[in-house]
Amino acid sequence: MITKFCFFNVISFLHSFEIVSVFFGREKFENIEVDSDESPELFKAQLFALSGVAPERQKIMFKGSVLKDKDWGNFKLKSGITLLMMGSVGELPQAPAEKTVFVEDMTEAQLASAYEMPTGLQNLGNTCYMNATVQCLRNVPELKDALAKYNSFFFPTDSAHSITVALRDLYKIMDKTPDSLPPIIFLQILHSVFFFFAEKTEQGIYMQQDANECWTQIIRMLQQKIPAIKPDENFFYSGAGAAAAKGFIDFFFGERSVQDSMKCNEAPEELFLKSKETLFQLSCFISQDVKYMHTGLKSRLEETIEKRSPTLGRDAVYTKTSKLSRLPAYLTVQFVRFYFKEKDAINAFFFKDVKFPMSLDVFELCTEELQQKLLPVRKKFKELEDKKVEEAANRKKDFFQPMDVDKKTKLEPFSFPDDFTQSKFLFPDFFGSNNSGYYELTAVLTHQGRSSSSGHYLAWVFFKGDDWVKCVFFNMSNVTTEDIIKLFFFGNWHCAYVLLYRPRQLEVEDDN
Repeated sequence: MITKFCFFNVISFLHSFEIVSVFFGREKFENIEVDSDESPELFKAQLFALSGVAPERQKIMFKGSVLKDKDWGNFKLKSGITLLMMGSVGELPQAPAEKTVFVEDMTEAQLASAYEMPTGLQNLGNTCYMNATVQCLRNVPELKDALAKYNSFFFPTDSAHSITVALRDLYKIMDKTPDSLPPIIFLQILHSVFFFFAEKTEQGIYMQQDANECWTQIIRMLQQKIPAIKPDENFFYSGAGAAAAKGFIDFFFGERSVQDSMKCNEAPEELFLKSKETLFQLSCFISQDVKYMHTGLKSRLEETIEKRSPTLGRDAVYTKTSKLSRLPAYLTVQFVRFYFKEKDAINAFFFKDVKFPMSLDVFELCTEELQQKLLPVRKKFKELEDKKVEEAANRKKDFFQPMDVDKKTKLEPFSFPDDFTQSKFLFPDFFGSNNSGYYELTAVLTHQGRSSSSGHYLAWVFFKGDDWVKCVFFNMSNVTTEDIIKLFFFGNWHCAYVLLYRPRQLEVEDDN
């Protein structure tokens, strides 16, 4: 009990989290969660989602003090107070009045500034769930390339085609301008294809939606349209065979789960039942016993169920064990944090800290056959790591040799065996796969709030080295790996909901 008390004291010390109410005209917004460690811009964005009043139109007051945009100043927050907001609801953001400066027209100084941060996406009223999804998926370079090559004239105009073209065009615009932009067209297409995302409140404001549902639906649409590029050729499958062939999403995001056994605990002589299914994300189920993501993943692949036993002639307990027979290049993990709360009729948030790794190894979750195929590259990883350790130890032995911490460890050139492609992470017969079982975190979609239909969603995307980018609408900011590690659930802080892992690649020197 003492440990738990101290832990929550640390949380409250690090994060000044307050619950306030806001009067706006005849309306009163209650139980608004405010983190004073964040910029007031985030609080104003929350009010924008509730009221439809854009941040620049808001005037928030308390006892004669007016809240600023950049800092809290003398504006003292504490739980239980009621603030007054004035402002008028305006139209949705329009295209900028000034002409957009495209990459080809920029000076070198403008280019350096433009590429320092990804392009932000403006909130169009409770659209943070969509913006966060778009930002996370944009951190997959192969997906951006596949979208760029997508032929919008070949396929018929249907829902999947509309989503694919809209996402392709949105990414093209984001690549060409450093300024934040309103994703109006993509939002309109999303609403026209999935009517439930267009639901509104009594005040006429778009309702908050589940970001993982948005993620799943977008992936499902892309799966139907983006064809698979051949491993060693620079063109896509086309023609009548394209529809029947597996597409890009199947290869780069789909993991094949093999149900190795369905064994009756009371009648082990029963024959095993085997089946296969393709998953586009792994589920990490959370309970009081789950403290680490790996434990939650194993509980999904190893579970007990009750079914009728033909041998015993009655219901019996079976142990179902599933293994992964193929690993995709990009692995998506969803934390199952929401459960239906009948009393309030909402998908409530399960408050439990579950730590996730920056580097993930799923070797233990694979079939024996796949494990054997992974061993050659895993062995090479081990050799390179041992070499680094040995060289570091040798430097320490030489007292007079200065240690340059910024110098990259010199590695001997590595040639892949004949049964591997020249790619650093693919199997030749499993295009879009991971050939080692090692992954590195590349994007995190987080949720802050008490239900999937409230609160806020953010994207945190890997940039380079130790640098990450926190995507808060138009306010993009640099964070570090240490900040990402804290997203495991730190009090009322942003909490990891969907994780995207990229394939870890061998450090191979160029022949030059």
